[in-house]
Amino acid sequence: MDGVVVDSVVIRPAVTADIEAVGRLWTRLVDYHVALDDRLPSAVPNGGRRYARRLYDKLDDPFARLLVADAGGQVVGFVLGMIVDLVPDVFEQEPSGFLADIYVDAAYRRHGIGRRLVEALMTWFQERGVTYYELHVAALNAEGLAFWRALESEPVMVRMRTPVNKGNS
Repeated sequence: MDGVVVDSVVIRPAVTADIEAVGRLWTRLVDYHVALDDRLPSAVPNGGRRYARRLYDKLDDPFARLLVADAGGQVVGFVLGMIVDLVPDVFEQEPSGFLADIYVDAAYRRHGIGRRLVEALMTWFQERGVTYYELHVAALNAEGLAFWRALESEPVMVRMRTPVNKGNS
């Protein structure tokens, strides 16, 4: 993109001063998904600020990692990951990760920033003994699906939706 210098983008752990910017990017992420598929939930009023408030606790959480892409002091992308466990009393445990959210500002896409965010999160997962991570991607997000396939992600479970009033009208 014209005017965008991606060589100087730094991937780093988020700090308190980044949280509001991440909340604004999250709002763009939600809007992007709703534009792709109106079945996906839109943000509530002030949803980005509410999301941001939840992130403050993640900064010190040893089981969560929030990373940002910093372009000269401006947050242009983020990824949120966490270590999760299944229901330990019914499933055998293996440390696993969950990539909850990732977003890169449109002007900075296609320059490897998303990949760098994911690689930094994978390093954090590996340092904690995590051997795999899972994520959700919208079914109609062709760009997102291609991104994850390029990173060797593959479907394990398919989440489906059925209207409860189907055939009852």
